[in-house]
Amino acid sequence: MIKTLTKHGNSLALVIEKPVLELLGVNAETPFDISTDGQVLILAPVRDINRQDSFRAALDKVNARYPKALKKLSE
Repeated sequence: MIKTLTKHGNSLALVIEKPVLELLGVNAETPFDISTDGQVLILAPVRDINRQDSFRAALDKVNARYPKALKKLSE
């Protein structure tokens, strides 16, 4: 997807379409971490550590409970 910047007062803005926002699970209140390597802009939503820990625990539980089925699915 190629986007152009939009003038917003004295700044420029990048408009992100709703389907992309929904895919990322973010909204207007979501904080973002912005970084660059000098050539590429990296925009990543800041995730709640508790939410990540909860997800990791659920993932570990599923992996422990269904290792054979998950292995077959990966083949």
